[in-house]
Amino acid sequence: MEDFIVEFKNVTKSFGKQFVLKNVSCKIPKGKTTVILGPSGTGKSVFAKLTIGLLKPDSGSILVYDQDIVKMKRKDLFEIRKKFGMLFQDGALFDSLNVGENVAFPLHHHTKKSKQEIKNIVQKKLEQVGLPNIENKMPSELSGGMRKRVGFARAIALEPDIVIFDEPNSGLDPIMSNAIDDLILKMKKELGSTFIVISHDIVGTFKIADYIGMLYNGDFIIFGTKEEILNSENEIVKNFLERNLKKVV
Repeated sequence: MEDFIVEFKNVTKSFGKQFVLKNVSCKIPKGKTTVILGPSGTGKSVFAKLTIGLLKPDSGSILVYDQDIVKMKRKDLFEIRKKFGMLFQDGALFDSLNVGENVAFPLHHHTKKSKQEIKNIVQKKLEQVGLPNIENKMPSELSGGMRKRVGFARAIALEPDIVIFDEPNSGLDPIMSNAIDDLILKMKKELGSTFIVISHDIVGTFKIADYIGMLYNGDFIIFGTKEEILNSENEIVKNFLERNLKKVV
């Protein structure tokens, strides 16, 4: 029996007259890697922003540790967000801060740790993502893959219970994409956190996922283990996976 850390209950989200998510329900297992998969424009990034409370749904409930974040006051939502780390699509680094300052940013704003404690944590997190001794480099000096790794280090600086990755392989070549997938697997083993990965990369998905939810036309057409996805008889699922099945089975 799985424990669930996040649960969507009949969640609907629209922008104007355009419905992005329609009556979505799902449960994210605790301590596992769940990939939200689907074609572009199906609401994957909206799902991520709803999960962390950056967007509010039009209707429905979003439970984190059995607490409905939709109904939370700002102060309580701020507290529960400390349990999350987020790696944005482009790394979302502050260009005016060096690498060390970027990774230290959440520690300065959410903890009362000393400068030395923060320095030690920054060094440790950069080492964990395979980038030791680059604290003084500026984001402009980094490759796309390095920026993602620094963003990863910042996302785990507070040792969050839940880490959300928004298209971690976006804009990367196949070799670097594979390296990021390997890093996700490594960090999952080391941290033991719950990972939620937003992706359209089928090959990477089957490498890192424990569970997969496939969004299509605003709802999950399937949500289960990767074995259940691969064995699905749903024609939409089969067509979506068809080009890449030989690479992942």
